[in-house]
Amino acid sequence: MTDFRERTGDRESAMPRRGAARTAKLASLPLGIAGRAVGGWGRRLTGQNADQVSATLSAKAAEQLFEVLGTLKGGAMKFGQALSVFEAAVPDDMAEPYREALTKLQSAAPPMSARQTHRVLAEQLGRSWTGRFAHFDDEPAASASIGQVHRATWHDGREVAVKVQYPGADEALRSDLRQLQRFSRLFQAFVPGTDVKPLLSELAERMDEELDYLSEADHQRAFAKAFEGDPAFLIPRVVASAPKVVVTEWATGTPLAEIIANGDQETRNVAGRLLAEFHYSSPARVHLLHSDPHPGNFMLTADGRLCVIDFGGVAKLPNGIPHHLGEMTRLALDGHSEELMQLLQENGFVREGSELSSDQVLTYLAPFTEPLATPTFHFTRRWMQRQAGRVGDTRGTDFRTGRSLNLPPEYLMIHRVTAGSTGILCQLGADIPARGIVERWQPGFAI
Repeated sequence: MTDFRERTGDRESAMPRRGAARTAKLASLPLGIAGRAVGGWGRRLTGQNADQVSATLSAKAAEQLFEVLGTLKGGAMKFGQALSVFEAAVPDDMAEPYREALTKLQSAAPPMSARQTHRVLAEQLGRSWTGRFAHFDDEPAASASIGQVHRATWHDGREVAVKVQYPGADEALRSDLRQLQRFSRLFQAFVPGTDVKPLLSELAERMDEELDYLSEADHQRAFAKAFEGDPAFLIPRVVASAPKVVVTEWATGTPLAEIIANGDQETRNVAGRLLAEFHYSSPARVHLLHSDPHPGNFMLTADGRLCVIDFGGVAKLPNGIPHHLGEMTRLALDGHSEELMQLLQENGFVREGSELSSDQVLTYLAPFTEPLATPTFHFTRRWMQRQAGRVGDTRGTDFRTGRSLNLPPEYLMIHRVTAGSTGILCQLGADIPARGIVERWQPGFAI
């Protein structure tokens, strides 16, 4: 694996900052995919089995995806994490290599050195930072896209998690997202039915928020206060914060990625139900929406609570989820095409000049409401693959209908987070009372 550390004088950087070096790494992804495709075509001409060739190409593409996005960290890894929740939409015959590679991106990245970690802590918490801890473990417990987490003991004896931002994270984010936007069409193959370009645009818009650990700490405090005493959820309290360091109470549990891989059905159902309730209830309870839904941010504690451990991406919703989104969902579920069409047009969801009929819109949207048609619904990869295939088939009517619909910018985050949460439910294979949760928390849905 490539050594991602660079030296400037006696300083060691945790992330490769040189724009040309990062650009070359990212460019290797689409070029490598194209090169392997040509090589695979040649092997087929020589008589090798087409299925075996395709499987080999998928495995190698997945391996390269993880190596490049994971080792670069920054915006590259953030993009990989965002993609990871949509792997449930990838057809089974090509999904396994991508599933394994993308899952790694949820919680794994090469760490920075102890010396550099200490330097950041001194800059952020003061030269006497060691006095604030009874113990600090130099070996990171976890590392992610723009920071890594260390386990420590606060001076009062509390076990804490210390998240330290990588030096150069801001430069890396900007460089990566610029380059990834250039290659967005080539990445589309990884997530059929998901539009990659708006996802990258959204990540770029949220960049400053992701880098500001003071803002993240404020968000976590708000969530912890709103969910305090709730027997179903655990939001660790913030102990201290600085622009590039945040200290929170330590929490332990089973990561959702592990439950997805090995959990029994009862555990999957509990995790899925709590995830859905957290997603739908937060705008009403906190007036905020946790907007980074990937399994690395959630754990199930030993006493059955859902623990949320990262609040770097949060959307402010002072009035909660808009009422008419619930109305639209109910109208689509009940098959009221004319009323649905009128509401969509009034709120800017249909492009001007479109010749869509109300029946076409209903045909496009109604299948997405299937989880709400019965008291419980079993979310599966097959269901999500069917939806992705339906709207992503360029020869189909639904694809053309989707091109005539519009998602106003103020709803992009809500839509993306809901889709991401649904992707996790499908990865879990959870059987949950989705209708009851939506009826309770989604304004405008209940009759």
